[in-house]
Parts: sequence; C-alpha cells; structure tokens
Amino acid sequence: MEKKIKGIQLSGRISVPPSKSDGQRAVLCAGLAAGKSIISNLGASNDELAMIRNIQQFGAKVEVHDKETTIDGSFVFPSEAEFNCGESGLGMRLMTSVCAVFDGKHTLTGEGSILKRSQLFFDEEFPKMGGQIESNNGFLPLTVNGHLKAGRYTVDGSQSSQYISGLLMALPLLKADSELIVENLRSKPYIDMTLATLAAFGITIEVEGNHYILAGNQMYSASKYKVESDWSSASCWLAAAALGQKIELSGLSISSKQADVAMLDALNAANCTVEFLVDSIRVDGENRRAFTFDATDCPDLFPALVVLALGCSGKSIVKGVRRLKNKESDRGIVLQEEFSKLGVRIELNEDEMHIYGGSLMKSAIVNSHNDHRIAMCLGIAGTFIEEGITVHGAEAVAKSYPTFWEELDNVELRD
Repeated sequence: MEKKIKGIQLSGRISVPPSKSDGQRAVLCAGLAAGKSIISNLGASNDELAMIRNIQQFGAKVEVHDKETTIDGSFVFPSEAEFNCGESGLGMRLMTSVCAVFDGKHTLTGEGSILKRSQLFFDEEFPKMGGQIESNNGFLPLTVNGHLKAGRYTVDGSQSSQYISGLLMALPLLKADSELIVENLRSKPYIDMTLATLAAFGITIEVEGNHYILAGNQMYSASKYKVESDWSSASCWLAAAALGQKIELSGLSISSKQADVAMLDALNAANCTVEFLVDSIRVDGENRRAFTFDATDCPDLFPALVVLALGCSGKSIVKGVRRLKNKESDRGIVLQEEFSKLGVRIELNEDEMHIYGGSLMKSAIVNSHNDHRIAMCLGIAGTFIEEGITVHGAEAVAKSYPTFWEELDNVELRD
C-alpha cells in the first residue's frame, strides 16, 4: 500500500505500543512454563502473532481477554513440527535454540525479508554444541535434528545478540549445567532484557561479565507479566517532538532494560531537553544542535536518529553502521538512498553515518523496502515537508506497530 503524508503540525498525546521484543520473549517463556501465565499489555504486531502461533503448535493454549492474554503452557513438545516465524528474526532465533534441546526433527521457516538474512551462526556453532542442523547455505529454512548437549562453550556474539538470547532460553532446559562465554558481544541491553524475562518465569542464570553460568534441569514457571511499552517505536515520535511537533508520549519506563531507551542519551547529545511528567514525556528541541552518538548497541535507533539529525544544522555522526547489514533491509544503504530523494545528504564512512541537516527537504515518492522502521521514519520526515511525500510499502509497519499510520493521522493539528 502507499501512504501520502502532508506537511503539517502535529499536536496530541500518543500512547506508545507494547514492545514486540519484550512480548515475544514473554510469550515463548509462558509457552514453555507449566501452568497458566497471564501476560498484560501484549501487542498485536505480526511478530508477536507469529510467536503465539508457534507456541500453540507445541501445545500451549492461548486465550485473549481484553488487555490480558492467558497462556497455558502445559505441553509435550512434538517430535516433528514446522514453525513459521513470519519476518521475525528474534522469534526465529529464539525458537531455533529452544527446538534444539528437544529430540526430533523441527523445521524453522519464515517469510519476506527474513529469507534473505544470513543465519550462519547456527551452522557454525550448533555442531560444536552437539546439535545437528541443516540450512539452505546459511539461510532459511533451518532443520534441527537432535539436541544440544550441556557443556562449556565459547561463542561469537558479534552477529546478533538474538542468538545469545536463544541459547540463554534453551540451555537451562538441559539436564546438566552449562557455561556460555560470549566474545564480541553486541547489544548487551537486549541480553539484559532476556535475563530479566527469564527471571520472571523462574529461570536463574549467573552472570560474570560476558560469562553466563546456567544450571541445568530448570523448569519455566507460570507468571504474571506486563509487557513494557516500546522505546523503539517511541524513538521516531521523540525525534519528531525534538524537531518541533507538539506531541507527548505516555507509557514509557525510563528504568527499562530495552536498548533503545538510549534515545534519551541521543536527545541529550543533541542538546534537547526531555521533560518527565507524571505519566508522559515531552521534548524541547529549541536549542538542538548537530551531535555525535554511538548506536552500536542500539542499531534500531538509526532511522530515528536520521530524522533527529535532519533538524540539526551541520553534520551529525552516528556510529555503528556495520550493525545494519543484516536487518529487514540493509538499513545504512536504504536510509542513504531514500533520504537522498528528499534532498538530504547522508554519507557512509566505514562504521559511521554522517548526516547533513538543517536544509529544507523536498517532496518525493519514497519506498520502505519492506522495513517497518524505514517506513515510520519516512512518515515522520514527511510531516516536515510542505508538499508532503508518498511512502510505498507503507504496510511494513504491521511488523511492529500496526496502528502507526492511524496514530499519525490522529495527532494532526487541524484548523
């Protein structure tokens, strides 16, 4: 679908949607737990719905009542099954490791952009851990035959923290103890989020730096769990507010373990003032300026940081571009390509993105490249262009934020 956005002043209050990242972790933990878990504030993104379908496949029962989701995780894991993870890289990586601790043949498939994203980690690491896996030359589908064995393992965490999260969810289910040493760990806040969710569902892991000690023979326990609102989804709105849109955001926790709470640090680097009210956040960007920010551990912030940089005169520098290659799109290239259509100069210099802001943008037809975060940041940018823009592939937002365009329409300030 295409979405036309006009240049307009926004004004209103936005309730930030639930974190699909937090939600997927909680759903899988509840599915693995004996007994009934109650999850509140679970979202309806495509990624979360895919995870729900997968836990139902291994026997979990799911009921939705108002804003609460009840998951009865009493199950017998099937000896043979195919799990479709949609376009969720996180869901696929968590599910693959979980499948690998059970006997049988389990196939992981997906849809859309995930089919083009390399999953070589499993080919490289699982055989060292006793697992048997077949892939399509490092791409989906993956077939797991036979299970991982407890032991002491050293793995490379530079490709994605999601692989590490999957192992942390899976290894405690083995009969014996394991140790996991992670070299070149990236996006540690996401690991911290996984550990917090595991603790909420009764799984204990001892952490010493990049060394994780996992007692074996653990069982997931049913829990009452509230999914946090999503800092990733909030980031583009926060950038919009910093550039003068009169919006405030509700539902966010500043003590969150989500990596993208670092957006607050980026706003500070840009000399913006963040005001914390009783139940909402406002941003004053009147004195904003070009900034330098390291997004290596929070690469999902790149689209929002580009929007922020547009309104800051001069050159802003965002580090961590190498983390963008294996996302829903090659985000570094895509951001450069699509914003150049709007008259914005972006340079990619090894691991740095240089954004030249402060000049007027022009109307154009742009493309999301089927990437939800690209679609959202282009949408926000369009509100600052008098003639507006047209976004092709606007439906991509359903991956994480199905109501984004509705929210954008609802906060338009009409005469």
